[in-house]
Amino acid sequence: MTAPTAVRPTAQADPASPKGASPETAASPQDAASPQDAASPQDTVPGMDPAEAELTLRVLGALLREDVAGLRSRSAPVRFEDGTWLRLPAAGETALLLPVAEDGFQCAYTARLPLLRRERDGTQLTGLTAILGELSALADPVDRAGFEAFAEECAQTLATMRLHARTDSAVGEELAERYGADPADWTGLAGSLAFDALAARIDHPVYPTARGRSGLSDAQLHSYAPEFHPAFKLHWVALPFDALTSSGLDRGALPAFWPSLGDLGLPELEGTHLPLPVHPLTAAASLGERAVPAGRPYLDVVPTLSMRTVALADDPAVHLKLPLGTATLGLRNRRTIKPGTLVDGAAGQRLVEAVIAREPRFRDTVLHADETRYAHASHDLLAVLLRSYPAGLDDAVVLPMAALLGRAPSGRLVVDHLADRFFAGDPVRLLDACLRLLFDFQTTLFSYGIALESHQQNISLVLDEHEGRARLRLLLKDNDGPRINTVRCSAALGEQALLDAFDDPRTFGDTDDAVVDVFTTITVHLCAGAYAFGLARHGRAPLDRLLALVRDRLEEAVDRLAEEPGQVLRDRVLRAGRLPVKAMVTAGTLLSKERSGAADINKHYTTGPNYLLRGE
Repeated sequence: MTAPTAVRPTAQADPASPKGASPETAASPQDAASPQDAASPQDTVPGMDPAEAELTLRVLGALLREDVAGLRSRSAPVRFEDGTWLRLPAAGETALLLPVAEDGFQCAYTARLPLLRRERDGTQLTGLTAILGELSALADPVDRAGFEAFAEECAQTLATMRLHARTDSAVGEELAERYGADPADWTGLAGSLAFDALAARIDHPVYPTARGRSGLSDAQLHSYAPEFHPAFKLHWVALPFDALTSSGLDRGALPAFWPSLGDLGLPELEGTHLPLPVHPLTAAASLGERAVPAGRPYLDVVPTLSMRTVALADDPAVHLKLPLGTATLGLRNRRTIKPGTLVDGAAGQRLVEAVIAREPRFRDTVLHADETRYAHASHDLLAVLLRSYPAGLDDAVVLPMAALLGRAPSGRLVVDHLADRFFAGDPVRLLDACLRLLFDFQTTLFSYGIALESHQQNISLVLDEHEGRARLRLLLKDNDGPRINTVRCSAALGEQALLDAFDDPRTFGDTDDAVVDVFTTITVHLCAGAYAFGLARHGRAPLDRLLALVRDRLEEAVDRLAEEPGQVLRDRVLRAGRLPVKAMVTAGTLLSKERSGAADINKHYTTGPNYLLRGE
């Protein structure tokens, strides 16, 4: 490598900065280079295929953002002829060098090339096993097992990415043949499943290994994963009446599609047992002595984006959420279902409905799936949530926000197809319409002391023509895991019973702290900022214009609030020097809960630069 120039480091670690972070003032986010301007990593690391280069960049960017091994707080930028590198002091006389580019989305820098380099001898470390091994040597010995687990997670994700690359064309052709060449014509809840298939083939905005699912083979992914849009039959077990706790799925209240025990080959258990669906990937697990396996599978279903949730093939407006033993977004983030989350999902739905009842402008613009019917056997692998979507969506395009930047069968972005039909070919207008409603609704919830875990997978856009104009609505699901300021919520709603219905005590606090964290990391980062940076990366508009749009729409929504909650969002989001950022790799895989201190692995934070700040 060319010797460094005389340029001094542009930033030093500042122990007084939040969570020990560097001030990261080398460039404002608005001036950051778009990722597409960076060198193509596969051209700079011989023998590394595009999937491995892409994943390595994402992993290094995430580790930098989460300050793993002090990559952010203990390093300093230095300039070489090819660009900026971060220099991390290590043991002895050596140091590690990470090539970076200015970014701005949750971290001032991100990885520029898929490698680390030892300063002393110039050894170039490529491949995630070697990179993670080098970083683990800097970690506390008790944490090194977490690095090994993350290396395994990366290997699983890389295999999945390569599988996706081999099958993208075939799946796109199948979707086009079944639903039509233009995704803007994929209507209703059946069409939504096709969008799920596209969304499952793109990366999470923050978590680098989101496409990996631990322990599943290629054959199992082909058979059960949403990116392959398969259909399959559910397995079932029979459970004694006294083994089940249910809400709306009692004897005599089962929906018409639910099988009898005779349908399942267990007629002798009629009158003493109820059938419960089990995902085929869970059927071979230990389900307890009281669960009697059915003699035959029953009911055709199609996986949704979450994979553990399936839609009825004959009625895709009905979904069944079922436990899976696999994990996504971290090896500790298992896809089982704790009974309390079913209770909290129903409680969250009722709380949101209570707010909408008091805010009439959302009654026709914010729709909600019904999630009040469920059953469980006090076992993480024996539970079911029956989700029913509202009627009247057959002629609308319904897609999860996560699909917007996916590739349509044509090769174009989904957002471009939708913009062509509904917004005169302008994807920025589509984003604008989405942000107006999204921020209006979520800031209103904040004024009631509520922040939802309503990320890109849990919010769908509903697009159609109404009274001669394009109409955009939101469709919500999965409202377990909110954070609620009980002081403000109780004062605003005056219905303590709504709060008493929640099971998880982590839901509540008497300040805005946890509510602001969820509002910022979910609504601002994942549902707004990610699309500003994403559309800029794809060349749809300049980044500064898109960030100004996000900021302006959020300011407009905040200005509609009462003085006190509005001022909280101005001070802690719009004008804050730094914003909370999820540390998902740290809490989900690298560190145990005891080591990370995370009460909830999905709500563990570091901080990053505020890309909403106005330039001088």
